[in-house]
Order: sequence, then structure tokens, then C-alpha cells
Amino acid sequence: MDKRVQDVAIAEIEALPIDPASPLIISDADEVILQFMAGLEKYLETQGFWIDLSSYAIHGNVKHQADDSHVEDAHVTELIRAFFHAHTDTIEVVPEAPAVLKQLSERAQIVVLSNVPASRRDDRIRCLHSQGVEYPVIANSGPKGPAVAALAERVDAPIFFLDDIPHHITSVAETAPHVRRVHFVADPRLARLIEPAKDCDHRIDDWHELRQVIEHEIDRFFSGGG
Repeated sequence: MDKRVQDVAIAEIEALPIDPASPLIISDADEVILQFMAGLEKYLETQGFWIDLSSYAIHGNVKHQADDSHVEDAHVTELIRAFFHAHTDTIEVVPEAPAVLKQLSERAQIVVLSNVPASRRDDRIRCLHSQGVEYPVIANSGPKGPAVAALAERVDAPIFFLDDIPHHITSVAETAPHVRRVHFVADPRLARLIEPAKDCDHRIDDWHELRQVIEHEIDRFFSGGG
């Protein structure tokens, strides 16, 4: 983890106007709110590559269009970096996400916690805001547990963390175990390739189902059900 970037994320969190009495939803962006894989696929095709979605990984699955040979990991890393540089502000939202988040915002505070490169944070904000997702964005680096813990210590109501990556779920379980952890994978092709994260409280891949679960837990908390 780059501690300088992590410190910036914590400083951004400390500056947020958080209501301690209101529930909090902390959501990843890529492959939860945004269709990251679909956008990356389109970009790779323009560069002469394609991605074989036979396993839940990017490295090792990118291939040359010409002969289906594998692209070296270092080159894949550069392609991902180039994709973020060119298209962070144009990745399309998951269709149901803006409307459901708006409904949830009537019951809870919402923060987007994204491992987007810090240099692309403003692009990410423009991308989300232009598609109706107008909530604070924190640019994180490395495991998300420390950032979630920093947010969670400011709230005395239910807190929900949404992410598609199991190790981020585990990181939150280790640093802020009282946070409800939802393993969410928006792309149906990817969702079929990965089992529920071992440290999640819920595995949900549908925004409408997610809303029902979150609202039920909020209702249960405020009715005294804990």
C-alpha cells in the first residue's frame, strides 16, 4: 500500500460531513456501480486484444486477437493503466444502480470508495455524477479496511460495505467487523465465476435485491432488533 495515498484517503474521509445517527452505505465503483469489465473489453478490442472470461481474473486472460496467445502480465498492467487514463470518465453505470442508490439515499448516507488511481479521481467523479450517482468519492489505494474503519468509527447506525473483490471484503472484516459486508458482482458473466467471499454477510448481485436487504436491516435496527 502507498501510505501517502492512504493518508490522502483518510484525510478526505475526515473532511466528509458524516451524520453519526444515519446509516451509511460504502460502495465500490468498478463492477458494482460501474460496468468496468464491459468497458475494458471494448478498449482491449480497439488495441488488438480480447479477454477470455473463463476465470475471475484479468491477468492471464488477456489474449492477442491475431493468434489467441496470452499477453504478458506486465503488458496487461499497462493496458489497464492506459484504460483508466483514457476512459475513467466514460465507463457506463450498471443500469439499475443510480435509481436504487437514490432510493437508498433517503434512508442512508452514501460514499463511493474506489481504488481508482488518484490522478483519475476527478474523472471518476465526473463519470458518476454525469450518470446520476452524485455522492462523495474517496480515492483509495490497497486494502479497503483502513478507509472503511475510518468511516465506520464516525457512525453509530448500520453500515454496509459493497465490493466485488473478496480480499477487500476480508480487509473490512478484519478492521471493522461490525460493518455488514456485501459481496456484489454486477457483470453476470463474472458473477458465475466466483463463489461468495468467505467473509461476506451477503452475496447479492442484483441492485433491487440489495435495496430490500439493506432496508430490512435498517428497519430491524431502528425497531430495536439490533
